[in-house]
This record gives sequence, structure tokens and C-alpha cells, in this order.
Amino acid sequence: MAVIGYCMKCKKKQEMKETMEVTMKNGRKAMKGKCSVCGTGMYKILGK
Repeated sequence: MAVIGYCMKCKKKQEMKETMEVTMKNGRKAMKGKCSVCGTGMYKILGK
């Protein structure tokens, strides 16, 4: 399943590669990965 996130460098939604689910300090889950176009680090906060 491809994860879509907003890339700050490309200024549009891109597919994320090398994704991994992490838990932030406040307990919420997020997906961390890289932009498939430019390689910039991306973060997508998931629902509760």
C-alpha cells in the first residue's frame, strides 16, 4: 500500500518510500519516509 504525504520541497502530495510507522512523544502514530521524487524526509500524522 502506497502512503501519500505532502512534500514541503516539491510543494505537492507525493508517494512516500521507505516508510516506517513511528509513535510520537504525545502518543499519536505517524508514518515517516522519503519523497519518491526528491528524497526529502516526509512525515504523515495518522488518525487515533
